[in-house]
Amino acid sequence: MTQDIETRINDSFARQSLMHTLGATLERVGSGSVSIRAPLADHVLQQHGFGHAGLTFSIGDSAAGYSALTLFDADTEVLTAEIKINLLAPAKGDYLIAKGRVIKSGRRLCVVASDIYAYDGGRETLIAIMQGTMVPIPRNAQA
Repeated sequence: MTQDIETRINDSFARQSLMHTLGATLERVGSGSVSIRAPLADHVLQQHGFGHAGLTFSIGDSAAGYSALTLFDADTEVLTAEIKINLLAPAKGDYLIAKGRVIKSGRRLCVVASDIYAYDGGRETLIAIMQGTMVPIPRNAQA
């Protein structure tokens, strides 16, 4: 992985207003893998006091998408074509980390996954798994 790819992902992440709202940060960027961290703060909890599934899904989707992006050319972005989530345990603790990875990358589709963990003190709990498909698009394409 080149510094250019890491810079491009950092710049793209900085433009995601939802990630700012959630308090999410890039934890790690590697070739075919990206990790995103988000605090379990009061503004992202559901009615039972656990982290909202929307938080889990959002950081998992972004981690998976950026994982795909690490493998594409500089003139390419990605969009989520489909993604599925299995919620395994309540999101409780101090913060979540979504660990995205590429399963298989092709010219037209990239199959990705994310594992999302909750951290409570020093304890790590797998709370969700996601699998989906990212589609490469030209960098300056308009939706």
